[in-house]
Amino acid sequence: MLRAMTAPVAHVLVVEDEAAIAETVLYALRSEGYAASHCLLGGEALQRLQAGDIDVVVLDVGLPDLGGFEVCRRLRAQPGPSAQLPVIFLTARNDEVDRVLGLELGADDYMTKPFSPRELVARVRARLRRAAPVVAAPGADAGWQEHGAFAIDREGRRIRFRGQALDLTRYEYALLEALLLRPGAILSRAQLMDRGWDSSADSADRTVDTHVKTLRAKLRAAGASEDPIRTHRGLGYALEV
Repeated sequence: MLRAMTAPVAHVLVVEDEAAIAETVLYALRSEGYAASHCLLGGEALQRLQAGDIDVVVLDVGLPDLGGFEVCRRLRAQPGPSAQLPVIFLTARNDEVDRVLGLELGADDYMTKPFSPRELVARVRARLRRAAPVVAAPGADAGWQEHGAFAIDREGRRIRFRGQALDLTRYEYALLEALLLRPGAILSRAQLMDRGWDSSADSADRTVDTHVKTLRAKLRAAGASEDPIRTHRGLGYALEV
């Protein structure tokens, strides 16, 4: 008797050098129906990712060979679709500088230990929901809408600043898109979370503030002489276009 066709099972690669933590994560993922594999070393993980059958990476920072930050940097520099794989850092390093660095290197999420396995699975699920492939418009400028110095292609999920394409993570794009849709309006951190984040994300204040910091750095690199993202203390953020 033939079985009915089902959607392919998402495959999560867990890169973790502590056996107890790895086993906990693998058990939590497999209990929710995900395929899950384990790598002890960063170098091994990069080789494994070249096979092209991984959908999400859960990555520790303190690995015995290559650190997790370096693994993420090398992954993002690879040619092909593997460079766009969702990456979730799972680490004991909770300083703001580490969070900012991880997100600047292209991570999609940053979760600290000790952690809730159920929350981690929820974050993996959220990354998979948001990892649908993007289809660019056929014309060079098709779909672009101008907002002062900015231009946005919402269908292609692309944003330009003064004609220069911005290399944005998913969250940076979601944050900037929300601000662009209401230029000059003050949006609270909770409003920004509702527009671009899932409910399992970290605290609104810390998560949004961290992404604003990385986004400001990218705008400066693109030639912004003045910060177009204005902080309104106790209220939120607004974008001057």
